[in-house]
Amino acid sequence: MWRALLRAGSAAPRSGPGVRGERRGPSARAASGTCATIRMPEVNTDHLDEQQVQLLAEMCILIDENDNKIGAETKKNCHLNENIDKGLLHRAFSVFLFNTENKLLLQQRSNAKITFPDCFTNTCCSHPLSHPQELEENDAIGVRRAAQRRLKAELGIPMEQVPPEDITYLTRIHYKAKSDGIWGEHEIDYILFVQKDVTLNPDPNEIQSYCYVTQKELKQLLDKAARNEVKITPWFKLIAETFLFKWWDNLNNLNKFVEHEKIHRM
Repeated sequence: MWRALLRAGSAAPRSGPGVRGERRGPSARAASGTCATIRMPEVNTDHLDEQQVQLLAEMCILIDENDNKIGAETKKNCHLNENIDKGLLHRAFSVFLFNTENKLLLQQRSNAKITFPDCFTNTCCSHPLSHPQELEENDAIGVRRAAQRRLKAELGIPMEQVPPEDITYLTRIHYKAKSDGIWGEHEIDYILFVQKDVTLNPDPNEIQSYCYVTQKELKQLLDKAARNEVKITPWFKLIAETFLFKWWDNLNNLNKFVEHEKIHRM
């Protein structure tokens, strides 16, 4: 059963985010390539949720199409369609957490989220940040540390319950998707699996409901999404339609699906 969360207050109206004509100078954060010449637009965020707007200042990791670090930029600038259309690409991750009954934890994003509000999705989806702990690349340890941080922030899972060594890095996908006319995603997304029973205390500013589901229940949710009865995030749809169920069938033998050298272009 889906558990709904009540959030103090409500998100400000989401209609009509406007782009102002004012421009900044060329980004000094990108080290090389296309990103160094992108001029960042000014966007009016006054109508958006205050807590989510504060998170837009976080520094994401800019990468090229082979996932090589080329710089850093704010979460806001990484998620503007205007910049995405010019090639801006950042590193991200998607966590799939299963309990010991082999059920997958799903969440429904809150209506305060700036991209893909109200959408159902996998356990946790976010970004490693551009600081030393999360930039470290050996066996994706920086990304796995970021996943541990965000599982705590979004779902309230104590960090000691999901140490990086318990998070399995499978592979990467590269995808692009628009949320609306202003905001979107363009990511190389690290796929991370965890199986264990955890304590949950979700943040209602991040999540409006959550549920553990069986494969049959997820397929029913995907069918509802296909009929436009519910919304799911585009990355979750891609993963569910291509890889998820064969991985799910092999939770005790995931090693044969590890593809650290490959980036799946979706």
